Amino acid sequence: MFFLVLVSCIIQPVLADDVDMPATGDLWDNWNSSQDFYGQDKPVTDEDFDKAVEQVKDKQNRNWFGFKKRNKNIPKGEEFRQSNETEVINSHADKDSLPVVSLPVELKVGEGILPVGHYQIKAEKENGNPVIKFYQAQYVMAQVPAQETSDDFGEEAILFAKWIPENDNQIKLIYGSMDLNAFAIIDIAK
Repeated sequence: MFFLVLVSCIIQPVLADDVDMPATGDLWDNWNSSQDFYGQDKPVTDEDFDKAVEQVKDKQNRNWFGFKKRNKNIPKGEEFRQSNETEVINSHADKDSLPVVSLPVELKVGEGILPVGHYQIKAEKENGNPVIKFYQAQYVMAQVPAQETSDDFGEEAILFAKWIPENDNQIKLIYGSMDLNAFAIIDIAK
């Protein structure tokens, strides 16, 4: 019984209005009674604020010795320096570029196998017969006999190369340029 009385005495709700302390009551009565925040007696005007922002920007544009930093005005996202190699690549890009084909399967080329990979494709005539060559860098990785055609295979580009599934065991590699349009049907390695 004593325990119940003790517990009931301890757990009694106390409301904020019941607290009797000096300077209490509604706390909103004392809100914003003085404008002297941080030692400032008057409110800040827009002109004062803009002036302070400009002073901070001016300080940011100066180096350690107080001199103004040079504004380089380099547009973001654009390359502003190029190495000599980049200039050479860009100057030859239109002339010597070959279309790239990504082969997801191994191809049977003659007695060998052309592995999965990315290859630059070029078709040309050797001894009057069209051939399609697979390049990686300057190295010829494979060469297959092709058939010349006047068909542009519905492609909008002048220079193109891509492969099309012919059946479950073969692909059709098509190539087109200003000089030669050709295709070759190549077996998939099993």
